[in-house]
Amino acid sequence: MFEFMISPELHGSIIHTIGEQFHHVDWEGLHFWDLIQPFFMFIVGVSMPFSFSKRMAKGDTFKQLQKHAFRRAFLLLVLGWALYCIDPGRIVFRFQNVLAQLGVTYILAFLIIRKKPMIQIGFSLLLILISEGIYRFFPVEGFNQAFVPGHNFGAWLNILISGNEDTGHWAMFNAIPTAAHTIWGVMAGQLLISERTNKKKIQLLLIAGIIGLIIGYGFSYYTPIIKRISTSTFVFASGGWALLALALCYWVIDIKKYQKGVLFFAVVGMNPLFIYLFAHVGGAELIRKIFLPFSNALFGWTGTLNANIMLSIVVLLFLWFICFWMYKKKLFIRI
Repeated sequence: MFEFMISPELHGSIIHTIGEQFHHVDWEGLHFWDLIQPFFMFIVGVSMPFSFSKRMAKGDTFKQLQKHAFRRAFLLLVLGWALYCIDPGRIVFRFQNVLAQLGVTYILAFLIIRKKPMIQIGFSLLLILISEGIYRFFPVEGFNQAFVPGHNFGAWLNILISGNEDTGHWAMFNAIPTAAHTIWGVMAGQLLISERTNKKKIQLLLIAGIIGLIIGYGFSYYTPIIKRISTSTFVFASGGWALLALALCYWVIDIKKYQKGVLFFAVVGMNPLFIYLFAHVGGAELIRKIFLPFSNALFGWTGTLNANIMLSIVVLLFLWFICFWMYKKKLFIRI
């Protein structure tokens, strides 16, 4: 949505190197942009213990939480699916976007939220191993090449459900292995609200994050890191970065009490569903079109690349301002 094209003559430059990090890797590898969805799924998991413990303190029963969790997961799945039906103007069956995927990972994480940590870890590893096994040993001819675009189990399942393979080779099945991100988020959230000392919490988050990176990058020679089909190494590597990012935020904000700038992110965090849907139904593109002539007039002399960068920043800021206005008016869209 906010990616910009980089001129060929800039290849090898600092701008090109930075710009690449705001694009998904074509197939194998890992950029910053590839971490956004795993981070989002992880942080949803982190919020679950806080939300549920707060509601139970107010008198809600677990049965009520369970009913709400299933309803929320269903609505996320439906909203994610519905977004794919807008452009073609007809019913299509695709479930690759973050809302549809989160509908699955959320309910899988909820089902074991009251289990012991070892069971939670074991279940998350089982989901990853099942995915690894299916991709490696899928027997259907033409789709038995685990890590070849369009010729693996993920592509076969896409065709089975939607009738065709995704042009970017994003697999619907990704919701199963990436459920580990939400489960690990739940475990991290439970750690943060536990009675352990701050030092112990930081240590456990750092150890878990480092283990994730070691497994993810260490085994990438055997199973390549591929986000588009969420290979096991991708799940571990991105999960490791998510845990380390949480450890850093917890240390800076909660322990060192450095909270300047937190509101900037909290404003968006209070309405993530609204801003995601608004941007994907054309809101971001509408804002871009409105500001495009003014951006060209003010920054066109700096070159196409710089003008595009400035326009992207303006669009992001305007989307943030919408969230800020809703925050001030106490308008929060939740399901």
